[in-house]
Amino acid sequence: MPYWWKVREELSQTNRLRRSFYELLRDEFDQYMLRYSLIDSYENFLRKQQPYPFVEKRELKPRARLPMQEYECQNAFLVIFMEDSIPSEHKKYIRFLNVNKTTKTNLLASNTLRLSEKFDRNQKYLESVHFYDFLKSLLSVDYALLIQRDPETQTRDRYILSHFHVRIDWPIANAAEDLAQYLRYISKDIYEKGDKYAEDVQKKFFEYYGIPVTVGGRRTAAIVAAQYLKRIPCIATVYVSSSESRALIRISERGLSKAVLVRFQDSEMEQIALENRIGFRTFVKNYVVAKEQRGGICIFQATYAYTNQARPPDDGKLREIKPDLNWLSVGGEYLIPKPGVLRYPPLALNFIYT
Repeated sequence: MPYWWKVREELSQTNRLRRSFYELLRDEFDQYMLRYSLIDSYENFLRKQQPYPFVEKRELKPRARLPMQEYECQNAFLVIFMEDSIPSEHKKYIRFLNVNKTTKTNLLASNTLRLSEKFDRNQKYLESVHFYDFLKSLLSVDYALLIQRDPETQTRDRYILSHFHVRIDWPIANAAEDLAQYLRYISKDIYEKGDKYAEDVQKKFFEYYGIPVTVGGRRTAAIVAAQYLKRIPCIATVYVSSSESRALIRISERGLSKAVLVRFQDSEMEQIALENRIGFRTFVKNYVVAKEQRGGICIFQATYAYTNQARPPDDGKLREIKPDLNWLSVGGEYLIPKPGVLRYPPLALNFIYT
């Protein structure tokens, strides 16, 4: 079991209720992130009359080498969503300061937003009907957005988009060292077995989170944040989308997942509907986010599982990294319903290796 959070059976009744409330809000948040990252990006390409760069199957395989091309029409963002509040002592590495709180003064000073004089401070709360409009106006801002339990309200569980332009200042070497200690590949220091071993540790750190070691920007900040947040005893979910990956990457206590848009011919969709005992029209209505001539576009999600090399050893003894062994495998493959569809579940689909 991961070492940074407690399962429901270990929680007080109050914290169980908070966990349930958080997971309910996160389910709804997932839907918005899928729409903004994938569907809205697809529509950006259409508006500019540019072909959408669908993710190839090979890009979804563990240890895949990805094309290093950026796409201007792809929505990019980084969001951290905490179950609880981040204690102030973590501001050294997760830079959520007074200067980047989501106050009207700070937002106007950032020169990234056009706000009216009737700025509604309540729109920062997830319970607000205007929250997602407020969120959308900030998603393109550099660095990360931080959503957490309101630290100023102790009598109720209320979640707030508390900070924008949040920098992740923990060094990559420290993050890789922290993971390698947990997995028992080193005892204390990342360089204790030499420079070459330290380099292998850092490469494996990127592999653990499913991205190539050569990437930078938001995806690197996301995996460093995900590793650092394990120091805080609550659930944290990191969402990241980049102009290169064309995917929604989600890192949580459940592990790693990637969601992308895929294109199917009508005949392929008919076969999928038949195998799942769903009428073709029902399939199109609930799973197809956009129709194309003789085909349609759906959302595919891959979840990833950790191999023995990426889990702590049962005996707790130190061991050596073997760079050739995979740390990730494909755990699940699904076609997921369109955002907002409530009745229909994800459909299992063998896609990546077919």
